[in-house]
Amino acid sequence: MSSPINALVVIPTYNEAENIASLCKAVSEVPGVGRVLVVDDSSPDGTADKVREAARALPLDIIVRSKKDGRGGAVLDGFASGLQNASFTHFVEMDSDFSHNPTEISRLFEQTGKYDLVIGSRYIPGSSISNWPLRRRIFSYLANRFARFMLGVPVRDYTNGFRVYSRKAIEALDRKSIQPKGFITLSAILLQLYLKGFSVTEVPTNFVNRIRGVSNLSRREIFEALRSVFELRRLRKQ
Repeated sequence: MSSPINALVVIPTYNEAENIASLCKAVSEVPGVGRVLVVDDSSPDGTADKVREAARALPLDIIVRSKKDGRGGAVLDGFASGLQNASFTHFVEMDSDFSHNPTEISRLFEQTGKYDLVIGSRYIPGSSISNWPLRRRIFSYLANRFARFMLGVPVRDYTNGFRVYSRKAIEALDRKSIQPKGFITLSAILLQLYLKGFSVTEVPTNFVNRIRGVSNLSRREIFEALRSVFELRRLRKQ
């Protein structure tokens, strides 16, 4: 790392009351993390109350949106809020269920001196995936291979939301052109930054999927994933 990091970690939530306080505590203890910002989509289980309680002892803030309106949009709202604070040098996004290990944030920070976007990747040597059904794992792997073939960004994991961005990368994002929901959001952010000349790299991550009910991969989900990639390819050619 070429200079000190003061990062804002944005965590989108919906019904995460059971573990959000412990996650925020673990994240806030990572060197280089300045504050944690939870963006909650009006969770009915009291997630926001748990965050407010934890904020009494932690460098922690919360934005409550009026409804469940997409992970990508929640993260982008968090980034927009964070940009109002000139002291933040980097922005982190991660999931709220410990599928992304807070201790691995430091591993991503190690590459920020050379790269504007650092991705915790599930598909490079040294990575692992746990508790994911085989069908889901195959779909994710093939979807990422297809996205790379169609869009040409030289990374292997387009869709893992465990990332660190430089401030200048976030400032350069054209949010109006990014769909806030679904498979396309993370890929759209990646493609936009790459086409604008920002540097991108991947580091290994140990992804642990939290088991919550039965994971069903629908035809609609497959169709939407493919349609999204074709739409991004069309936008790239414009």
